[in-house]
Amino acid sequence: MKIPHILPVVAAIGLITPAFAKDTETCMALTPVPHPGKEKLHESFNEISKEGKAPLVFLGDSITAGWTGKGMEVWKKYWEPMGAVNFGIGGDRTEHILWRLEHGNYDGLKPKLTVLMIGTNNTGHQGREMAEHGGAVYTSTAEETAEGVAAIINKLHEKQPQMKVLLLAIFPRGADSDDEKRQKNEATNKIISGLADDETVYYLDINQSFLEPDGTLSKDIMPDLLHPNAAGYEIWAKAIESKVKELMAE
Repeated sequence: MKIPHILPVVAAIGLITPAFAKDTETCMALTPVPHPGKEKLHESFNEISKEGKAPLVFLGDSITAGWTGKGMEVWKKYWEPMGAVNFGIGGDRTEHILWRLEHGNYDGLKPKLTVLMIGTNNTGHQGREMAEHGGAVYTSTAEETAEGVAAIINKLHEKQPQMKVLLLAIFPRGADSDDEKRQKNEATNKIISGLADDETVYYLDINQSFLEPDGTLSKDIMPDLLHPNAAGYEIWAKAIESKVKELMAE
């Protein structure tokens, strides 16, 4: 399904499934909250934003943040020459990025493209008490996580209407396709794929690049079956390089 970018994305995603009818206040994935302990990182991204120089942004959670860790050499090879900046924060969920966007991230920045991947922590943090939600036990269905992703894209375009978004499918996790968290991420991916209009939002699923032919996830690529190592970041970079260059050139 192609969603016209002139529609508010959160409203538009409601066309995909009737499950998107909850009040924002009851949906944790849609309730902007700060991420405790990540204040300095958030402020550092605000400073980068104020400089207004970066044409390319990677936005997400610890998997994205890892470009400056295990993926550092790969980053230097592929993305540093393109002037990219990394706005990944470990442990972030959709609601944290929504809060960041409401509190300075991207203010002053005029990028051509953001590469966005978020949602695996909405899946993985189920059942934990969350201080930022008043100690409530965390819940986020696949539909709610997708709604949070849609809200992020909507907010990005409110702030930076000239910018394109390359939305990536949430990466595979767990040893194989029987893993419940992988299944939930795939359910989310099925929904968010409909956010692409191929004008301002582009969807790309590179998950097969990480998997063995039988669908298993090798620890040689993701040692903890969640976060890529250097070899995993090389696979990621190669899989999206041509699309990133294409969108940056437009």
